[in-house]
Amino acid sequence: MGNCCERAASFFGPQKNTYVRVSLPAVCFVWQIAMVVLFGVFIRYDDESDVKGWLQYKKEHNITSDIENDFYFRYPSFQDVHVMIFVGFGFLMTFLKRYSFSGVGFNFLIAAFGLQWALLMQGWFHSLDPVTGKIHIGIESLINADFCCAASLIAYGALLGKVSPVQLMVVTLFGVTLFAVEEYIILDLFHCRDSGGSMVIHTFGGYYGLAISWVLYRPNLHLSKRLQGSVYHSDLFAMIGALFLWMFWPSFNSAISHHGDGQLRTAINTYLALASGVLTAVAISSLAEKKGKLDMVHIQNSTLAAGVAMGSAAEFMIMPYGSLIVGFCSGIISTFGYLYVTPFLEKYLKLQDTCGIHNLHAVPGMLGGFVGAIVAAAASVDVYSEQGLINTFSLEGKYRNRTLGTQGAYQAAGTCVAIAFGLVGGVCVGFILRLPIWADPADDFCFDDEAYWELPEDEETIPPVLEYNNHMTHKSQDTCESNFALEES
Repeated sequence: MGNCCERAASFFGPQKNTYVRVSLPAVCFVWQIAMVVLFGVFIRYDDESDVKGWLQYKKEHNITSDIENDFYFRYPSFQDVHVMIFVGFGFLMTFLKRYSFSGVGFNFLIAAFGLQWALLMQGWFHSLDPVTGKIHIGIESLINADFCCAASLIAYGALLGKVSPVQLMVVTLFGVTLFAVEEYIILDLFHCRDSGGSMVIHTFGGYYGLAISWVLYRPNLHLSKRLQGSVYHSDLFAMIGALFLWMFWPSFNSAISHHGDGQLRTAINTYLALASGVLTAVAISSLAEKKGKLDMVHIQNSTLAAGVAMGSAAEFMIMPYGSLIVGFCSGIISTFGYLYVTPFLEKYLKLQDTCGIHNLHAVPGMLGGFVGAIVAAAASVDVYSEQGLINTFSLEGKYRNRTLGTQGAYQAAGTCVAIAFGLVGGVCVGFILRLPIWADPADDFCFDDEAYWELPEDEETIPPVLEYNNHMTHKSQDTCESNFALEES
């Protein structure tokens, strides 16, 4: 597999020039102008955000108070999700010692573009008015757009430090498009329940990024090894991002759940799973080190895996102890992934995964999809009640005769669709990004903000004593070298 990528690399030619003065402004200006035009043609306010529409809606539904507007129910969750997208994901990617500007800055860029494109793509698939040809957006549309962006940000994690901002815009353009299609298949055609996006967000985004990274394999990435790690303050900033994600993940999973018991149950289940996952991630991290010391990589990432794994089943009656079990297993699986699977993938499959999204998103997302399938198939009238089953699984209209076993089978099938879209779509996008026109860095210039940012003068050099930690590999050699440099100084 790796040899295939190397031959493709030689076919498409070298990629050395990081000059983006023309390409980046051109992409930003042209695509933003396209957004203005497309929004002018298609996007309109929905009844709850339009002046005349809201007045008419209140009259038709006998509403006397503006407090009944869905904005007041959904906006607190939207705020939390928005913080996760721009602050949580952004700062989680600042762990690299010399790539913090790019980690948080490019996250900002592609999320700002992605949410606009997502409103259009999701609107065309889910809420296009067949009479007027317009897309009507409200508060729930904004939440779903953020969800759509999350998949591309997850993919960015696998590519961190190795691609240009122009390439990331292309990743987001196709990522949002593929997301809208697979989301339509899974949620509309298969009628799956996936409020927290284990399938449509994390599984798809994880395998999408991994497939792109596999195609973009760099055989000489070791030339940038000295920068492929963290320093004390960069790990601290990344931990801030992890804490924001950890705190707000119950809101992420419950943001578009049904009002009432469904939304509350989703938040409770996610809350408990996250707490359980912290303990097992810490336990495995300590057990894996001879002196029992903790690895900040595991604390930043594996402690979040439970939130990913609870995305599909959180709305179901999995019970509090079931949530703890999912979190327990997720913390173990994710930490073992960072310890053993990531090095294996890089060595034997030539898959370079900078942030380890395979262990935080792809595998926990797949686990969450299959857990949701099992819990759905095991649902019963005794636990849910007849109306409860209808409300939880939306078994109405043409789905009213669907059995719970069939629902479970569709949940499992939805997970497989997400994997397929991620892998196939990622490979195709990866070959597009292979073209030598995107101003991506050379192998000896990866993981360095200097390629695309003006840096303060005092940050122009990295003293060897700071090179103490490598984010993805064992650190014994780096630590010895750092100690030696310290003694020499």
